[in-house]
Amino acid sequence: MTAEPHGEIREAIRALGAQFPDEYFRRIDAERSYPEAFVDALIGAGWLSAMIPEAYGGTGLGLGAASVIMEEINRCGGNAGAVHGQMYNMGTLLRHGSDAQKRTYLPSIAEGTLRIQSMAVTEPTAGTDTTKITTTAVKRGDRYVVNGQKVWISRVQHSDLMILLARTTPLADVKKRSEGLSIFIVDLRDAIGHGLTVRPIRNLVNHETNELFFDNLEIPAENLIGEEGQGFRYILDGLNAERTLIAAECIGDGYWFIDRAVRYANSRVVFDRPIGRNQGVQFPIADAYIEIEAANLMRYRACDLFDAQQPCGAEANMAKYLAAKASWEAANVCLQTHGGFGFAAEYDIERKFRETRLYQVAPVSTNMIFAYVAEHVLGLPRSF
Repeated sequence: MTAEPHGEIREAIRALGAQFPDEYFRRIDAERSYPEAFVDALIGAGWLSAMIPEAYGGTGLGLGAASVIMEEINRCGGNAGAVHGQMYNMGTLLRHGSDAQKRTYLPSIAEGTLRIQSMAVTEPTAGTDTTKITTTAVKRGDRYVVNGQKVWISRVQHSDLMILLARTTPLADVKKRSEGLSIFIVDLRDAIGHGLTVRPIRNLVNHETNELFFDNLEIPAENLIGEEGQGFRYILDGLNAERTLIAAECIGDGYWFIDRAVRYANSRVVFDRPIGRNQGVQFPIADAYIEIEAANLMRYRACDLFDAQQPCGAEANMAKYLAAKASWEAANVCLQTHGGFGFAAEYDIERKFRETRLYQVAPVSTNMIFAYVAEHVLGLPRSF
């Protein structure tokens, strides 16, 4: 296998992951609970503050290193979906937050006493057409009053702060649909039960996600990030980081599936020979591994551009597409290699199978990635 960048980080995450064996994650999945002990261990070791500059108590690592942390969480059998929001939300605050906001929040996030795990963008009627969101934030004196609804908003119940995208200028009053949107920091400790209602959504995987209802929620004006009306542009940075981190998680899943498939193919004996000797078994595993390695290269390309503060929308989208596709193919190969045992919960494949399937749909669908590449890379006319 090829040499792996950030070897020291990988070794540290693997050592931490070894403290949480398959049985731990299997139990968390069965109970539909949150991996609190695992998350606490990550926070305590400083891994979730990796992108915070040293001046604010973090380690000042880039997206490339952060992506390796996410990859290794999945590679050790965990699910980084429980924590990855802190990484990409960090980018939004770091790049567009005021000095006062950074001084207020970043040191506490770095020391682990404050969590910023949640981002509220998606709405039931808008879906991936973000410019059509209808949640409004109207300024009244020194506060903004928020009304509307969000859906598929994750980790709200395990976060202290949330990044919120809302419309501050009516759609009819802007020249471009992407104008008039703003982003805010919402203190969930004050908001829930005081204008914000959270309704959990039970879903295919053990992933805490929710529907949110805003009813005259008041947010201090100083919680506006950047300029009013420029939120859509700001949020794109966070989305590019999100897609790249998701790609890394899929790569971690992919390697996990390959490792399990190879191990089983070497040990499982049928007709007096290991099944891995059969080309019908080994060729699909090799094919899946090649696809993961290729996706890995695009992941690092996107990370390098992001860390250099260069445009990386195409690379982030392509990395997410390639990695999600590769991990899903590896999942199928791993399940097929194990045969009936792949369906048994004690082998953990069915759990990881469900978890990696999500990324064919979220956080951006395959067809939306095709549309982005067609328009912004190939110069084809906009299709929607």
